[in-house]
Amino acid sequence: MPEPGARPALPEWMVSVLRIGLPLLMALIAFVVLQKMAGEIRPEQLKASLHAYTTRQFLLAMAAVAVSYLTLSQFDVVILNAVLPGRVPPLVPALAGAAGFAVSNLLGVSWLTGSAIRYRVYSAFDVDIATVARVIGTVWIGFCAGLALLIGALLIRDPAGLAVMIHLPKGLETLVGFGLVGAVLFLLWITRGAAQSIRWRWFRLDLPRAPEIAKLTALSIVDLAATAAVLYVFMPDDLTANLSYYFIVFTAATGLGIASHSPGGLGVFEATLLTGLGATGRADALAALLCYRLIYYGLPFLVAVVGLAVAWTLSTGAHRSDGARTAYAFARPVVPVVAAALALLSGVILLISGNLPSDTGRLAQLRAWVPLPLVEASHLLGSVAGLLLIVVARGLYRRLNRAWLVAVGLLGLGFVLVLLRGIDWEESVALAAALLMMVAFRTAFYRVTAGSVFRLNARWLATVMMLAAAIFWIGLFAFQHVAYSDNLWWRFAWNGDAPRFLRSSLAVAVVLAAISLNTLLSRSSSRLLAEPVPDAVRGLIASSPDSEAAMALTGDKRFIVAADGMAFLSYVDGGGTLIAKGDPVGNPDSGRALVWQLRELADRMGRRCAFYGASEKYLTTYLDLGLTLTKIGELARVDLTGFTLDGSSRKEFRYARSRVQRDGLQFAILRGAEVVGSMAQLSRVSDAWLAVRPGGEKHFAVGAFDPDYLRNFQIAVLRHATTGKIAAFTNLLRSGDRNEVSVDLMRHDPEVKGPVMDALFAEVMLWGAAEGYRWFSLGNAPLAGLENRPLAPVWSRVGSFAYQNGNRFYHFEGLRAWKQKFDPVWTPSYLASPGGLDVPRVIYEINMLVSGGVIGALKR
Repeated sequence: MPEPGARPALPEWMVSVLRIGLPLLMALIAFVVLQKMAGEIRPEQLKASLHAYTTRQFLLAMAAVAVSYLTLSQFDVVILNAVLPGRVPPLVPALAGAAGFAVSNLLGVSWLTGSAIRYRVYSAFDVDIATVARVIGTVWIGFCAGLALLIGALLIRDPAGLAVMIHLPKGLETLVGFGLVGAVLFLLWITRGAAQSIRWRWFRLDLPRAPEIAKLTALSIVDLAATAAVLYVFMPDDLTANLSYYFIVFTAATGLGIASHSPGGLGVFEATLLTGLGATGRADALAALLCYRLIYYGLPFLVAVVGLAVAWTLSTGAHRSDGARTAYAFARPVVPVVAAALALLSGVILLISGNLPSDTGRLAQLRAWVPLPLVEASHLLGSVAGLLLIVVARGLYRRLNRAWLVAVGLLGLGFVLVLLRGIDWEESVALAAALLMMVAFRTAFYRVTAGSVFRLNARWLATVMMLAAAIFWIGLFAFQHVAYSDNLWWRFAWNGDAPRFLRSSLAVAVVLAAISLNTLLSRSSSRLLAEPVPDAVRGLIASSPDSEAAMALTGDKRFIVAADGMAFLSYVDGGGTLIAKGDPVGNPDSGRALVWQLRELADRMGRRCAFYGASEKYLTTYLDLGLTLTKIGELARVDLTGFTLDGSSRKEFRYARSRVQRDGLQFAILRGAEVVGSMAQLSRVSDAWLAVRPGGEKHFAVGAFDPDYLRNFQIAVLRHATTGKIAAFTNLLRSGDRNEVSVDLMRHDPEVKGPVMDALFAEVMLWGAAEGYRWFSLGNAPLAGLENRPLAPVWSRVGSFAYQNGNRFYHFEGLRAWKQKFDPVWTPSYLASPGGLDVPRVIYEINMLVSGGVIGALKR
């Protein structure tokens, strides 16, 4: 996390381009290379190479896979035993590690990753996000240490072979090898005592202790060796004779595949490995890669899905043991991720099977029962259904009920279509199994949202495009022997596999283009609209001891009212977050239930939940929700008991009051019909004031000039004694039992000179004291009271930096100093929201709700 004042390394637009454009470019280059390298391979040669593999080779490969995943499952066990001993049941980190790697290996790291699974699983066992991040970071440290040690050892053992292959200067390869081994040993040496951290500018990396690094390094070496062995078993002997070179090429292909964000590195991994090994035009090498994909990526994922389905079914019964409850806590956050992967894999099966030639014998059987137009339509619809399954996987990942319904429908449709287009019973069995798993996971998808399940964000869209391109290349490879002509598009025949591939590819491209256009042009998902203020809310506001409760009347909010009518909560849908304005109003016990209701509503909608301007009254409830408290300022209240303008600190207010009186302005309170009758004058003053103020009207946290809103209040005015023309006004927020009074809009005619607003402020406070009010609220001092110490939370340090250095945007320090003249009582004000990177997202939404500006929400 950057320190306050640190400049980002790259502009935001450049980061977005690199994040999306670079992987797409890598994938495009890979597919071009693959096309050239596989252009000489015939599908018949590929089939022959596959049939040449023996049972022994498959058994050896599966044994290597088992060793790899058993090793991977121990990474999290080692780390959590060191960081949080005894916090998580022993089997959970092993399962989380294995399941995380099974999903991320299949789908890549762009959007469905092992990191997401770890975060969801461990947070269910009260492990905070910082610890989860440390687990993930430590896994990578151990992996990289093992990788460096293994490559270094290979370079030392066989320098000549590698030098011949890549033409390194003599002796350099051995020097590099010793350098890599020495770097790992140095890392173990510096961490032999207490844990260490690496710091550079704003970057910080916490290192584990030497014993953990040693264990993780050993696990990494075993995993890397086992993973490479899976492909080694199938590769031709002449391509793997130089073991050192084979392993380094394998490692480079794996790294570039991860960097591409393509699911499983598809395309990029194959192109890199075939190029590095010099396997251009080799059908046996391409067959080895296909077997490697199926066994190392597909088999563990299927085992994870079946195991998860069994655990989910057993753990959701009416009577659950402690073990079943633990299984449920583990499975609940993992199911959506795995279901999304299952939908994506099913979509890939539909697309690939539609891009390959049909079995002529099965088509002959189908011909006697099904008309050709139905076969043609089934082929086209099957490919489109496959694409939509890939797209809808994002909705499953977000636990959307609508996405689950669509996925079940598409899987059922796909099951029928693969039978109608060629009696592809293998694919139909796979889709039926996926459908059964999806039905078993039904209760995990409970969120309801108004947005379309076919709308993607940019990163998902890039991933879908890369996947569709890779599958299209498979079709090009399968039909490369067919000469292209325009007539192919209009040829409908039982043996017309190539024309069907062309038409299906075009349909997929059109649908994907429509989804892309919808993604790029459509705005954020539909938001919940404001609703009329219920009568129960008006009654609770009138009796509330907090004057800020009247902010519920601004006309831009929604409401949750307690079943007993004793409390309410007002909130706004910010697009990604349901944001409550302050604490619940009313009975505290009823209010706590409302906090949970908003949290549950946000969860069902797939939104975040936040409380802006929260006080200490409900802090324990917010913490129980798992929210993070971020101090956003301090609220100033003045004791009106015996209040006067006496004293040197208030002399400017005495002067302002005397000045406006000499200028012929009088203070008055407008009530009821007087407010309605003066609305035109109030509007004129407001318009004139807004015309010379930057930023326009504010909302959400403050009131805007709206006659319907202002009719709810008494209005304090300064007006000319002779003409009755209003020069300044503010609406009064009054609590029940005269506990507190405050002001909202404070506006004056710019043509009126002198300290008009200071005078109005002084008059209101004197009036409040005379009326018997206990407190006068001066409002919030944004960012005041935040610590800027090295050990303070990062958002506190950022806010403190803005408070000290942001005066050119907003007078933070001056505002607090002005309020301090009244000797107020200061109380902290908080933002209760999800932690981590969700904090700036929530703050951004609040800013947009208030004013659409960068710091508009702070101007209260």
